[in-house]
Order: sequence, then structure tokens, then C-alpha cells
Amino acid sequence: MTHTYYVYILTNIHRQVLYIGVTNDLARRIFEHEEDGKGSKKTYVGKYNCTKLLYWESYQYVNNAIAREKELKGWKREKKYAVIKTMNPELKFLNDEIK
Repeated sequence: MTHTYYVYILTNIHRQVLYIGVTNDLARRIFEHEEDGKGSKKTYVGKYNCTKLLYWESYQYVNNAIAREKELKGWKREKKYAVIKTMNPELKFLNDEIK
């Protein structure tokens, strides 16, 4: 059985903050973030309303996805935006592309 895991980067409507996560169901996870962003201030996503998908990568093995997530989280903002722009040079919100 083949699995797919995703490392993804979210932002808010003004592209001021970045959130990096891992999931095995990108569409479901984005939906969950959208629901959380509607008012819960207890989470990072809710506090900063990070519900807009800017970037994702897919992996066959969860260990590789987790390692990549940790790598990205350790980068400075400029480097994160550079990798985002390799896939999404206009920084468009990609939520509708994965539903």
C-alpha cells in the first residue's frame, strides 16, 4: 500500500505569517485549518488566521516529510519565501487547487 504525506505552508490573507505542517490528507487538513481559523485563538493557526495555502511538497514516507518540515521550520523567512516561489512565484492562494 502506498501512502502520500504532504509538507505544506500556510499564510494569512496579508501573507504576514507562515505556518508549516505535515499531513497525509492535504484537503482535509486545509479544511480543518479553515475551521480553526474562524475563531479559536488557542492555536497558532487560529491566532494568526493562517488558512491560505501557498506551497506543498509530497513524500512517500512520513519520516522524510517530518524531516523536511523540521528543515523548513529552521529556515529564515526569506529562504522560506524563496522555496515557495519555486512552485508559486506569484504567491497565489492554492486552496481551491487541492479540494
